[in-house]
This record gives sequence, structure tokens and C-alpha cells, in this order.
Amino acid sequence: MQVLFDQATVRHPAARPGMAAALGPLSLRLAAGEQLAVIGPSGAGKTTFLHTLACALRPASGRVLLDDIDPWSLPAAGLRQLRGELFLAPQVPPLPPRQRVVTAVLAGRLPRMGLLASLRSLLVPTGVAEAHAALARFDVQDKLFERVDRLSGGERQRIGLARSLVANARLLLVDEPLSALDPARSAQAMQSLTQAARERRATLVCTMHDVPAALQNFPRVIGLRDGVLQFDAAPQDVDAQRLRALYHGHLDELDARTPPVVSLSESAATVIVHCR
Repeated sequence: MQVLFDQATVRHPAARPGMAAALGPLSLRLAAGEQLAVIGPSGAGKTTFLHTLACALRPASGRVLLDDIDPWSLPAAGLRQLRGELFLAPQVPPLPPRQRVVTAVLAGRLPRMGLLASLRSLLVPTGVAEAHAALARFDVQDKLFERVDRLSGGERQRIGLARSLVANARLLLVDEPLSALDPARSAQAMQSLTQAARERRATLVCTMHDVPAALQNFPRVIGLRDGVLQFDAAPQDVDAQRLRALYHGHLDELDARTPPVVSLSESAATVIVHCR
């Protein structure tokens, strides 16, 4: 799915008059099948960006087009149909605690199903093999018939990612997919998610708190701060200077594996190189 932000400004419905926009004005274009990581400090507008793409927030000015269509120009039925082509995976998956994992995963297909088929699937899950295959990509296939409330936070997050695969959406929107995962699980999850998106030729947009993972797994990275685009670059061009500017006042949010970011006072210090 192609994406176009054309000088789009987004304000939250509950925002007080006179407050700065949560996002924008932003101009950005994504080709169908492209993969994009969104980084920036807390409050940068990353989740607002995702919710705008998910047609949950309407631009206050400018345009956001999906496949050259303005979602907000569609009738209600057309907007529902378009939303069925999208999948938003929030940072904390909305998984009912007493639900079985198989049912929770297959719920990813509900936006594309009719009412009767949706109700039937809640009683007798169909597509168990599909759910098992999706879970296997994140190494949680052994939890297929477990109850959600018996899973760890990391397992629940991987269940949410598996749900995104069965959705068969053309635009995958994933909010902080690694927040509850250890480094080894994070690497596996990112590899599985990006590979699955390539196989389906789906456009993938992830907001990332883990900057090194963003730079290692995505061919394109954008930096947001205070709702404004700071850079749009290939990962090899996201250097310490750009990260220092992006996370100014929030350097504690950068991972130790991130390319070195030093303060201005530190940058003038003498550098001693020890050679062996």
C-alpha cells in the first residue's frame, strides 16, 4: 500500500485550543512494500503517526492518502473496508485474559470477515494451522491452546505480532514491538516480522524505542521530535550528531548499543587511543 503525507497536521481531539499540533505539518511518501522505522524521544508523535495511518485520527489540515485515496472522503462503508486493509499492533496487545491464544491470534482476521463468520470463529476456531504457523515464526507455537492470562509479557507481545501476520493486511503498523523482549528474542522477532512483510509485499511501519534495532533492521529511518520530521535517511546516515540532536534532553532513552552520542562538553575532551 502506498502512503502519502502532504503537509498533514494532526491534533488530538481532546487537545485544548492553542496547543501545538501533535504531528506536523508533515510531508512524506512511502512506496508499496517499503519498510520504515520511526524513532524519536518520548512525546515525539510516533504513536500519533501510526494512528493517523490507521485512519483513527483525522488530519486537521493537509492530506494523508492511502493508495491515492483520502480515507476521510469515503462513505462509512468505504472507510470500514479500507481499515480492513490495515493492521495496527499496539505496544500492549488487547488480548482478553481468559481467551485462548489460538482465538487471540485468529482475531487478526476479523476485520476482513463478515459478522456471522466472525461469531462462528469465536466459538469454533477455523484456521488453527495458520495460527500455529504464525506463532512458530515468533517461537511461541507451543502456547497455541494456552490461556492468555498464563503468558508472560514478552509472550503476549509475540502473540500480538503473530496476530498481525494472520491479518493479511497490506499496511502493517506496529507500535514498539520489542518493549517486553530480551535482546535475543528482539532480534528474532524483528527478523520474522520484516521477512513476513516482504513475503506478503506489505508496507511495514514500526515505531521503535530500540534505536540500534531500528538501524539494523530497516532500510529507511525517520526521526520525529515534537511532531516534526527531523530527518529521513538510510540507517548508515543516522550518525551520532543526528541522534544527539534528535534526543537532546532525552539521551537516557538511547540504548548503549547506539552509535556513541556525547554531550557538547564531552566532545571537546582529549581522546586517547590505545593500540595493541
